[in-house]
Amino acid sequence: AIRRDEELDNLHSIYVDQWDWERVITREMRTLRFLQDTVRDIVRCISDTSLLVNGRYPRLRTQLSDEVTLLDLYPDLPAKERENAFVREHPVTFLMGIGHKLSNGQPHDGRAPDYDDWNLNGDLLYYSPLLDQAIELSSMGIRVDSESLDRQLTLAGCDARRSLPFHRMLLDGELPLTIGGGIGQSRMC
Repeated sequence: AIRRDEELDNLHSIYVDQWDWERVITREMRTLRFLQDTVRDIVRCISDTSLLVNGRYPRLRTQLSDEVTLLDLYPDLPAKERENAFVREHPVTFLMGIGHKLSNGQPHDGRAPDYDDWNLNGDLLYYSPLLDQAIELSSMGIRVDSESLDRQLTLAGCDARRSLPFHRMLLDGELPLTIGGGIGQSRMC
């Protein structure tokens, strides 16, 4: 993908290189538990890859944890400071509920209302000692269904989108339920 219209920095380039994935799920799988289990599976794969790379190239000395820490948001700290402080102490964190407003009235970070269910999504963050900050390796979640799409379009003031083909099909129950996300390739490296 090309990211022309966003702010660029040492973690956000014009060229977005990531592995995108999507999985069809059942209504019963639309749970926080299923989301957390999926995140644990992804972290386990990343950790296994890290061990393999460390064995072959010990000078890289990468260390990733198998444990996923679930973060309750602390609305008294600015979002990026909260991420960095927490991830320094918990080097692998899954920050959930991206898009919802916190008690201060502001969302922790933005998420489109027609993408993930804000109750069932998150960002997988790893601590980078080199940069001394959290790096988002993945943004993922259980995708909106008709109920969450309806609610989130209203909350975001995007009711006009209801007439778009994708939105109409989802609201009419014509599309499968899914979970998905993207994993940043360069960030992984």
